[in-house]
Amino acid sequence: MKRFLSVFLSVGMVASVLAGCSGNAAATNASGAAESSNAATSAVAGASATGKTFAIVTKSAGNPYNEKEAEGFQQVIEQQGGTCIVKHPEAATADAQVSMIQSLISQKVDSISIAANDENALQASLQQAMKAGIKVSCFDSKTNKNSRQVFVNQAGTKEIGQALMDAVYDISGGSGDWAILSATSQATNQNAWIAAMKTVMKGSKYSKLNLVEVAYGDDEPQKSTDQTQALLSKYPNLKVLCSPTTVGISAAAKVLQDKKSKVKLTGLGLPSEMAAYIGTDADHSCPYMFLWNPVELGQLSAYTSIALVNGTLTGMTGDTFDAGNMDNSPYKVVDAADGGTEIILGAPFKFDSSNIDEWKNVY
Repeated sequence: MKRFLSVFLSVGMVASVLAGCSGNAAATNASGAAESSNAATSAVAGASATGKTFAIVTKSAGNPYNEKEAEGFQQVIEQQGGTCIVKHPEAATADAQVSMIQSLISQKVDSISIAANDENALQASLQQAMKAGIKVSCFDSKTNKNSRQVFVNQAGTKEIGQALMDAVYDISGGSGDWAILSATSQATNQNAWIAAMKTVMKGSKYSKLNLVEVAYGDDEPQKSTDQTQALLSKYPNLKVLCSPTTVGISAAAKVLQDKKSKVKLTGLGLPSEMAAYIGTDADHSCPYMFLWNPVELGQLSAYTSIALVNGTLTGMTGDTFDAGNMDNSPYKVVDAADGGTEIILGAPFKFDSSNIDEWKNVY
């Protein structure tokens, strides 16, 4: 946990070089920043990005989670001597990302790392990029296997599905109606986690749980609010709402707490946005939630992009590469469920009343 905290504390120190990624720097202190700086900036054999241009395309603008990913990515690229281009689409759509990919092809960047808003709709553009000699990887939300060289996965899909399903089981008491509030219906990471949850739910342990609906807030605060209110109205016996998206869980938490609803919440959220809602008493809507380190996810995506450009990584199963002093370095490429390959950052981390105050000022 100390290592995990130190990475986030580095954000404040490097905020001055991260203009264009985010206007919100994390809280920091001198000793924590120094420790994490060493972890993130250690010279890595073959990791030089000098003279190369690396692009990152997130899901959408105005999403704090996406901004943290971009911060980590730009931090590594610039500290390894490269040029970083950050693209935040105005809308969380494939069309918005396609236009950015076309622009990056015209700019003749060396690599593109993208969090896909649609698994298949980006294929033509990304294949065009690869034919132009651009190295293509995805992170956070994958493209299909034909549209990437490798996927940088924040956590194992099965592990996330298991953690979320067990949280629903625990919070509900093992029975009753529950619902999911997702992002967009095309979001590949959301769909993969939901599919994993449904697979887990087939076990006899979960037989008394009834999934009534999967609703979509499109990663928009107002639509997520509206969808939460609609679920409460449609299902008077609803016990638990699970939202595996940081925008959705924040919107749902406010609705439930403002209404003093008996419905409880879990999912994936940012500590800074969810601290006021975390607690097991009647006054709080979310007993606990999960997430990972979005800064580290961005950093690993950057190291992956550099290795692809330098030829030390092909994206084939069994490939290994160094990623500075990141906890699991060297990382190994493994088979992904869709027939492509992936690199897994680590396991999801649980946030509850015992640790939320420690994290709320960090990210």
